This record gives sequence, structure tokens and C-alpha cells, in this order.
Amino acid sequence: MKRKFGDRANWRRISRRRFTCRYVETKRFTGYITLYTIYNLKEPLWKTYGSNTYRIADKGYSWLQYYPKNSHYIVTAMFDEKQEIIQWYIDTCKTQGVTEQGVPWFDDLYLDVVVLRNGEVFLLDEDELDDALNRNDITNGDYELAVSTANQLLDEIDSDHFPYFLMSIEHRKQLFENGEFRRNS
Repeated sequence: MKRKFGDRANWRRISRRRFTCRYVETKRFTGYITLYTIYNLKEPLWKTYGSNTYRIADKGYSWLQYYPKNSHYIVTAMFDEKQEIIQWYIDTCKTQGVTEQGVPWFDDLYLDVVVLRNGEVFLLDEDELDDALNRNDITNGDYELAVSTANQLLDEIDSDHFPYFLMSIEHRKQLFENGEFRRNS
């Protein structure tokens, strides 16, 4: 199982970035929200889903990440240089926490859900989850947690009860216009 950090300090592709983090307690969301803004990088990052390829990291792009308290998933809303959404990437995780330096982290459970701005939904890395179980990198309980979390997320997305779509667009706009989150959002 791989531990991933919100500041992506070891991401060699990025040569200049800004990372901000805030703990938020509101009616709509409780947990950490981070903003990772890319100013300079060696080369853009492209990902293919279905028959289309999307640029998800480049100069001026930003990733708004949610670490919901007591949840087994992390949501990353990826925006282009015009602050338009590219995709939402949802990682399943076993646990999450914060370093002594205040950087959120999570223990990745391999299984991911991607929702593109056009509404297409993809379940990713089922093979990686199976391989991790076969290598004994995760337990049967971890496997079941990843599958049940992904299924819950897919159900929420399908029934239009996944709150992060609108919330992330609102939060990104607030950050772009005001430089910080408003307390009542």
C-alpha cells in the first residue's frame, strides 16, 4: 500500500508549484482541503479514458483536493489554466491523516473512480487492486473496503448525490477570486 501526500513534494515533473491547505468545518464539508497549483513543469501529464486523451497537469493548472473526515476516499478536482474543470479523480483509501508539518496524506487502496466534465464515469485499477491482494500487500478486509467504497461512490454519482461536483467548482472560484475559502461555504 502506498502513502500519498497532498503536497506531492516528490513529484519530479513539477519544478515550481504552490501548495496551500486548510481544515474546514461547515455544514457541507468537514476535513482538509488543499490546493496544488502548477507554475512550471518538465512536461504536461496526459491521461486516456475510453477513446479520449486529456491533459490533466500543465502550467496554470490546479488540483483542489478534499480529505473528508472519517471517509475512505479522497476527491481531487482538476482544473485547467482557465479554472475550468477537467475531471474529478476519486481515490479509495484505507486511512488518512496529517503530518506534523500539516500536510494531509492517505494510504491508497488502488481502486479509483474518474468522472470527466462531460459526465462519463470510469472505474480504474481493478487489476492493481487484485494484484495487491495476490501479493499480500493488502488484506481481504482492505480489498472489500476498496470495493464497497467505490460502489458507494458510484451509487452517489449515479443518483446525483455526490456533493463534490458543485462544491469543488464553487471552492475553486472562491479561491481564484478571493485567494481563500469563505468560512460559510
